[in-house]
Parts: sequence; C-alpha cells; structure tokens
Amino acid sequence: MHALSSLRWKIALTTTAVCCMVAAALGILVHNVVARQIVGEVRKDADTALEHALSHYEYGTTHGDVNIVLGPAQLPRPLRDLVARGDTGSMVGSLDGKPVMWAAAPADRQALAVWIPFEGTRTRLRHIDTAILASAALAAGVVALAGLFLADRISRRLATTAAVARRISAGDLDARVDFPSRAADRRRDRRHGRRSRDRDEVRDVAQALDLMAGSLQERLEAEKRFTADVAHELRTPLTGSLAAAALLPEGRPKEMINDRLKALHLLTEDLLEISRLESGVERADLALVELGRAVERAAAGAAPGVSVRVVRDAAVLTDRRRLDRILTNLLVNAHRHGRPPVEVTVEGPVVTVRDHGPGYPSELIEQGPKRFRTGDPGRGRGHGLGLTIVAGHAAVLEITLTFANAPDGGAVTTLRLPVGRLPEEA
Repeated sequence: MHALSSLRWKIALTTTAVCCMVAAALGILVHNVVARQIVGEVRKDADTALEHALSHYEYGTTHGDVNIVLGPAQLPRPLRDLVARGDTGSMVGSLDGKPVMWAAAPADRQALAVWIPFEGTRTRLRHIDTAILASAALAAGVVALAGLFLADRISRRLATTAAVARRISAGDLDARVDFPSRAADRRRDRRHGRRSRDRDEVRDVAQALDLMAGSLQERLEAEKRFTADVAHELRTPLTGSLAAAALLPEGRPKEMINDRLKALHLLTEDLLEISRLESGVERADLALVELGRAVERAAAGAAPGVSVRVVRDAAVLTDRRRLDRILTNLLVNAHRHGRPPVEVTVEGPVVTVRDHGPGYPSELIEQGPKRFRTGDPGRGRGHGLGLTIVAGHAAVLEITLTFANAPDGGAVTTLRLPVGRLPEEA
C-alpha cells in the first residue's frame, strides 16, 4: 500500500489512466467512423440492388435472383412499417438466422425487398475493433512505462532532496543536494550538441534548499563565533574583577559584588562550554563505568536531599566527567525550578530524574532546550544554559535524552546510555 501511494506510482497510474481514457475515446471515434463507412458501402449496394429489382418488377421481368423477395415474412418490423407508409429504407436484420442487410420499397401494396449477406461485414468490423483494442493496449503500456520512468526520475530526485532536508533538520548543516545548475546543464547540452532543456522545478527546489542551508549555516556559525568571542573577551576582565573584589573590606557590599561576579563568571564559563559543544570538536573520553555508583556520587555532590534508587545496575560506556556534568545540571535545575522530593532512578542503562514541581513547558518538550529561554515562572519552570549544556553533552556521549511531564505533576528527564561491554579476558 505504501509503494502504491508514492509519488512515482501516482504519476505513472495517472498517466496510464489518462492514456486509457484518450485511447478509449479515440477508439470509439474510429470505430464509429469506420463502421459508418463500411455499413454505408453495404447499404449503398443494397439500395442499388433494390433499384434494379424495382425496375425489373415494373417491367414484369425477372432474372430469377434469389436475393429479391416480395413481401418476405422475415423483413424487420421497423422496415415493414416504413414501407407501409410508402417510404423506402434499409437496415440490418436476419434471414434464416444469418445477418443480412435488407432494403425494401413499396410495390403493389406489398414490400419488395432485397438482401445482401452481412456476416463478412460484421467479421470485418470485429477485426477492426480487435485491432483498435490491441493498439490502445499497446499505447497504454508504452505510455505507462514512459510515465513510470519519468516519475521514477522525479521521485528519486525529490527523495534525495527530502533526505537532505531531514539531515539539515537533524543538525547536519553541511548536507547539500548539489544538483547541477541550469548553467552547467546548458554548457553540457552545448558541448554534446543537444537542445537546451526547459525549466526544472525539482532542481529549483533543491537549489533553494541548498541556498537556505548555506544561509542558515552562515548565520549559526556567526552566532557561535559571536558567543565564543564575547565569552572569551569577558573572561579576562571578570577574572581581574574577582581578584579586585577580594581586596575589598569585608561586609555586605563585598558579598553582593562577589555573588554577582561569580554568577557572571559561571555564565561566561557556560557560554564557552556551549560554544565548544556546538563547534563539534568535543570528543568523549570513554570508559566503562558502573552507572549506579556514578549516579549516587553525582547526586551526593550536586544537591542535598536527592533520593537515588538503583533498581538494576549496569555497566555503561561513557565519559565520567561529562556524565557528572549532565546529572549535576539536571539536579540543580530540578531544585531551582521544581519542588522536592527529587528522585533519581537507575534501571539498567536508563536514568530517570524527576521532581514534583510545575513540570517542563510544552515548547521544551516539543523542541528541546534553547539558550537563554527562561519562560514564565508563573506558568511553569524555565530553562536556560543548564539544560542546553545537558543536551550538548548527551549528543557527544550518544545518550538518548527525553523531556516529559509526569501524569501526576513534575518534570521527568530520561537518559538512555549506551551499554558497555567488559573487556574480555585473555
């Protein structure tokens, strides 16, 4: 069913259906024209024979022609009625079970009729109809194959364009369709002495997609460079400001300045970390880690009062430092924007972090975390750089990350880690 619903088969079937309708219309037209012509010739012969019969009848002469009958009982009723009204006519009927062409005229209040065998004419018409049907079927088959070939070319190019679009939406901004441009096609056609082709809408769509991907890539690269440059430029003066603030006399002003400078310093470090993650240069230092113990250690250092339950432990292949960073950010985010109790469950290679707060906003669940988005605290929890860093490290570690809300309230974050294998003994 899926194959028949593809664009390729739709185009092929539509082309075949149109060809069949055109062939049927032309076949009916040809049949009617040829049948009218052939039957007209037979009717003309019958009318000529009737004229001769009438002339012989008027002069009382006869040549003993068995095809001339006076008042035949098998004369068709419509023709008999026509003669009774004093008119002359002809029509196809039967005589002794065989088809004949009757022609009749009034003669002494009777019907003088002649007949000509019609079986050969009917056989000839059947042969013509068979030839018309065979020609229509052959034309429909040829058009179907041609339509399938052309539709396959269009479908493959559209499928290539769609695949590139999916790669771009998945984050591969280097993906391009790279169909030959119109100018390249013209040069190739001139080189081979061929006529230039008309406009290609599929190629236009592919080139528009390539242009869009290139423009998007340039903007994102510029944004990444700007973020990294700003973070690097802020790092040095912030370090100096922290050192200078340490020299201030003790008191409330010093505490306030230190708190703001530390928050700005952490923000700068987060921006630098995001820039490294988005640049694609980060590589994981993989090792075999006991997941249950790693989660317990991260929970103990991240926030107080976190409940950790190990249903089933597992050995996973991951980067311990990056995993600690992911868990720490999730737990800090749960304490900051959710409500206790905060629960962490380990079941095999799956880690679930849950709080009992207002839950994640719908746009985060649908689109994932975005930088600097804090949301409306009155309507639900926000999210900013912390969850963005979590998503970046999860991508480096090939961890499947899922954000959801529990049915009874609270945000639920699920991590599915790659299962590790213990080294085989020699």
